[in-house]
Amino acid sequence: MNYQESLEYIESLAGIGIVPGLDNITGLCERLHNPQDRLRFVHIAGTNGKGSLLAYISTILKTAGYKVGRYLSPVISKYTEKIQINGKSITQAEMASVLTKVKEAADDMVAAGLNHPSAFEVETAAAFLYFAQKECDIVVLECGMGGKEDATNLITTTLVSVFTGISMDHMQFLGNTLQEIAENKAGIIKPGVKVVSAGQEAEVAEILLKRAAQMQAEVVFTGKPEKVKYGLEKQTFTYTDKKGKKFGDLTIKLAGTYQIENAALAVETVTALTECGYDISEKELRRGLLETMWEGRFEVLSKKPYFIIDGAHNEDAAKKLAQSVRFYFSNKRIIYIMGMLRDKEYEKVVAETVKYADQIITVTSPGNKRALPAMDLANTVRDYHPHVTTADSLEEAVEMAYLLAGREDVILCFGSLSYLGRMRKILKQREEKRKNPKRR
Repeated sequence: MNYQESLEYIESLAGIGIVPGLDNITGLCERLHNPQDRLRFVHIAGTNGKGSLLAYISTILKTAGYKVGRYLSPVISKYTEKIQINGKSITQAEMASVLTKVKEAADDMVAAGLNHPSAFEVETAAAFLYFAQKECDIVVLECGMGGKEDATNLITTTLVSVFTGISMDHMQFLGNTLQEIAENKAGIIKPGVKVVSAGQEAEVAEILLKRAAQMQAEVVFTGKPEKVKYGLEKQTFTYTDKKGKKFGDLTIKLAGTYQIENAALAVETVTALTECGYDISEKELRRGLLETMWEGRFEVLSKKPYFIIDGAHNEDAAKKLAQSVRFYFSNKRIIYIMGMLRDKEYEKVVAETVKYADQIITVTSPGNKRALPAMDLANTVRDYHPHVTTADSLEEAVEMAYLLAGREDVILCFGSLSYLGRMRKILKQREEKRKNPKRR
């Protein structure tokens, strides 16, 4: 297959949907000679913050001189971002090559009377194959959904299992209670591995500790960052790790009040990796934190007015977004652009965030079969806020927002990650036209 045929192949698998369980991925990787067994992993589970944490850890490891694979979902700008080494995406030709091999293995499964793997299972196997071919020193791996029955949990060579905050999400697959969801996510803990976790609700912490005890694994929960200084362009904090080492004035460029917690979790994960034999100096840790970039997470795209995008698409993420809005923009006039998927907790997201907006514009995420129509989202918003209107396109939403906003105001675009990549392109094109009006 060429690259376009590869994309069409992945798209053809959409109808299979989400298939919890490891049978398909096991059969698929066996036919590929189990490339995952030739790799070592940092495995990340949780509800929100997995992508940011992956970015911190992988950037620090890269800074320390390691060849680092990272596998993530969803992506913001282009499909090849799913599979990266040292921050560089797999090429289209390489993606076509590994997907061709995985398709051959999947076709063999079907010929043997087995089910065809899902799109996520195919992509996961392709990532394992690519990282093994490139002989990565370590792979930072993000669960797609859940933990125990997530396709990524096929791995058996985990060095550190890491948990961001665990809250309610994907209830139709993971369970209807926080306990059920936590038990599912705790399933990534392997025998004897190190376990690092963000602070959790008491019942979640108890479940992680119980699972770790069963696996004879050591658990470390992050402490509280100190001397925190928040900002939109840089943030600093002091952190003391579980070994008692104090790191003063650590600096990150990612905005959002919650990023301090993610960065502290990354520091603790790096401490665990050094205990596994990885050589990471304090200087490399500091540089890695400072150089970490991550698209679509309270990302400032332009100023005067501020235009910010954020992928808050569930209740917990909406609460964190609202916290950042209160902290950074308590005296600002704010215009929202909102787009959601219909299978997400869109009403809870609306309830948590709308009170901070002066005006709300709803959009339909383009090219996504799961997109919630802008009118349906507007009707939900209207139950909480009177000033809401719909836009027929993302471009129209941007122009409406700029007409409404003064130079000192804030435009906040959030919801489904699936349309934020398009928003970044629209803003970039708009800025280029503004700076070079003769090119219009």
